[in-house]
Amino acid sequence: MDEHNAQASAAKHPLSWIPEFFTLTRSRVRSNSRMLGAAVLVGIVAGVGAVLFQLACQIVVYLALNCGVGYFPKEPAGEHAVFWLEPAILDAQAHNAFQPWLLLLVPTIGGIISGVIVFSLAPEAEGHGTDAVIAAYHDRKGKIRYRVPIIKTIASAITIGSGGSGGREGPIAQIGAGFGFFLANILGFKASERRILMAAGMGAGIAAIFRAPLAGALFAAEVLYWSPEFEPEVIMPAGLASVVSYCTFGLFFSDGWRPLFDTPNLTFDNPWQLGPYLLLAVCMIVLAMIYTRSFYGLTNLFHHLPMIRHFKPAIGAFLTGAIGVALFYAFDNQSVLAVLAFGYGALQMAISDSVQQAAGADALWLAAILAAISVGKILTTGLTIGSGGSGGVFGPSMVIGGCGAGALGLVLKVLLTYVGWGAAVPAPAAFVIVGMAGFFAAAAKTPFSTMVIVSEMTGNYNLILPALFVCTLAFLFSDRQSLYKNQVMSRSMSPAHQGAYVREVLAGLQVRLFLDPQWQGPVLHPEDPVTGVIDRFEDADLDILPVIDAENHYLGMVSLEEIFLATQSTHAQALLLTADLMRTDVTPLRPDDGLDRAMELFAESDLLALPVVDEAQGKRVVGVVKRHDVAGDYLRRLHEPKSAILTRAAQAKR
Repeated sequence: MDEHNAQASAAKHPLSWIPEFFTLTRSRVRSNSRMLGAAVLVGIVAGVGAVLFQLACQIVVYLALNCGVGYFPKEPAGEHAVFWLEPAILDAQAHNAFQPWLLLLVPTIGGIISGVIVFSLAPEAEGHGTDAVIAAYHDRKGKIRYRVPIIKTIASAITIGSGGSGGREGPIAQIGAGFGFFLANILGFKASERRILMAAGMGAGIAAIFRAPLAGALFAAEVLYWSPEFEPEVIMPAGLASVVSYCTFGLFFSDGWRPLFDTPNLTFDNPWQLGPYLLLAVCMIVLAMIYTRSFYGLTNLFHHLPMIRHFKPAIGAFLTGAIGVALFYAFDNQSVLAVLAFGYGALQMAISDSVQQAAGADALWLAAILAAISVGKILTTGLTIGSGGSGGVFGPSMVIGGCGAGALGLVLKVLLTYVGWGAAVPAPAAFVIVGMAGFFAAAAKTPFSTMVIVSEMTGNYNLILPALFVCTLAFLFSDRQSLYKNQVMSRSMSPAHQGAYVREVLAGLQVRLFLDPQWQGPVLHPEDPVTGVIDRFEDADLDILPVIDAENHYLGMVSLEEIFLATQSTHAQALLLTADLMRTDVTPLRPDDGLDRAMELFAESDLLALPVVDEAQGKRVVGVVKRHDVAGDYLRRLHEPKSAILTRAAQAKR
């Protein structure tokens, strides 16, 4: 009684929560210390990898486009060349005249070099790297060849820097994921932990290169599935790795702490604007369908092209340059050359004051330029990446969605202003930002991380409400086709979680489900001669028979295979007893064992049936359960609605 009163008194003490707090905190830190410590290291490497990749891209752009072609792509406001390269760029700008025809030659040379490097050293580095990381997560236990991130970095810098259309998230995702796999191997992580660390590395790379740490963590957890499902185990390690990688990247660039784009002060304060945003969502869905289908259509076309694959990227790069040159002469404006390389300058232009203030014919002309960039970028990205070139698809998606939405915003502004409804039209810049998010949500099936990443890239959080509205609609009404073909529908469909889902399906079910209360099956005794045992197997239609003593207590079991081997010798079978062939190393089932435990014992023993014993009755044999009966019940329940499975599990717990 005194002890009970002392405990009650302690529980009421105002400081009694302190020991419990420290115990809980210590438990959390201890259980996650290895993973979170590894996530910090992955974040550092991902940040440094983002720095090196950024420098590599800037150097290739300077040599190939600035010096070679005399073309100087416009940059977003938050991104400039590293300080020691800026004087050389200014000097090239002063002395190198723009020669459009070289845009046919320079990207082609870049395609040749990239193709030879990739297909000679690491063929899996072709295309967009994020999809390869997703495949490694689901199907390869988080394994990535060590050379792939290095080859991907070099090939992508050459492909994009020479004028090919691609993004930076693919190579940087493989850098982070590749180091995550490398570190997990060194630390002896099991497969499930290795997958988590690899995904955290992917998110950390995204966080650094796009200045978006929160979005990096969410993207790593969301991009693995094309349904509205997350990978919850990934979020905390990816969040820590993303913060570290973002800070690491910021230390090396003076503008590394600011958002990628400068945006005007945009707000949402008129619910009538949801009407135009609804139209924007519909247009982004259609544009995303065109993008994904053309992308994989061109990929399939190049795949079946009868030539050495090392040189296919050169064909795609040449056609990419041809589209850029054709648009330049059609519009007589260098802005349309955003269909080449990164193209982020077109987004900065679309949200600039000059575009926002345009009216009448000028606004329609700018809308035509933005529409041409959007459509042209769809073609050039499909040609560059689909032909085997190396690069990501996120960056081009931002340009396609943002420019397409900007064109729609300008047209609506002109039309609705003409009829006196101009107040109901959001600013074209708002359309650009929300369109970037909505387009990628439809194309990649990642509505929430995309909404956050666009907000972080632009530094504008005032448009969260319309972005959420458009992203939700774009995701819900988009079709099944995704930019990332290795996404799976849900955790239950992922090979990475098959074992866990088997347990979920079988939750609450016990071995007694398969027992006959009136079971009087054949059994063996240790002194039974082997010659008489075969007939009992035929009568029982079983692969194993239990062996019991005189009091019906379980001693072991004999398998049909062992009996068959023993009967091959006529002399031996006359001398052998059941005790000579009895196995005692097989763990029997119990009536209250869960079916997940039964599946484990079947796998452990490699038998098609197991005896069931009642421990409360001194290991009395009460039946035999067949493996295919349990498997058949699992398959039947697998097709039940998931809600029914969870309800049954909850009832079993009660």
